Amino acid sequence: MTIRLIRLLAGLVLYGIGVALTVEASLGLDPWTVLAEGVAVRTGIGIGWVVTLLGGLILLVWIPLRERPGVGTVLNILIVGPVMQLTLDLMPPVGGLAWRILLLLGGIVVVGFATALYIGAHFGPGPRDGLMTGLHRRFGWRIWRARATVELTVLGIGWLLGGTVGWGTLAYALLIGPAVDFAMRVTRTRPAPTRAISAAGTPAAPSPA
Repeated sequence: MTIRLIRLLAGLVLYGIGVALTVEASLGLDPWTVLAEGVAVRTGIGIGWVVTLLGGLILLVWIPLRERPGVGTVLNILIVGPVMQLTLDLMPPVGGLAWRILLLLGGIVVVGFATALYIGAHFGPGPRDGLMTGLHRRFGWRIWRARATVELTVLGIGWLLGGTVGWGTLAYALLIGPAVDFAMRVTRTRPAPTRAISAAGTPAAPSPA
């Protein structure tokens, strides 16, 4: 249990740092932020409220995928945002295109390994990562395919709604899936094959087929 908690917390902290690196690169918003901005433009609702609403809607999509939230799902919401903001506040401005490209690629790698860490803790994935693991379990899709499909779909909808897209956004959408898949292979991490995660973070009984 102690090792699992360390994996969970380390993964969530690293996730916040990784996302902050991609934001600081200023080469384009990540697909989910593009979607949130697009919805905000169309509805007039503040982007922060949109992010919260999207999180709730994403959890509804978990139902047909037979995913269940756990402690990790809740901590994802509580930890990632503040860590990301703190990292952005502490980071000095980055100049030069080459450095910004390295920052973007580094952020993608960090997010990939962070995702493998906290999913491997089996306390429940974050709201967005639950879509990836749900598709992996329900349809047998490879992790990279599930993640890339989700990211590209979200990106397309956000762009059509008026969200800001840069070439860094497309790079993130294309590379995050392979990055997560590679990280899970290196760390020998796999989602629990058929078992749901209880609210306490303990694997529950297998779900009926």
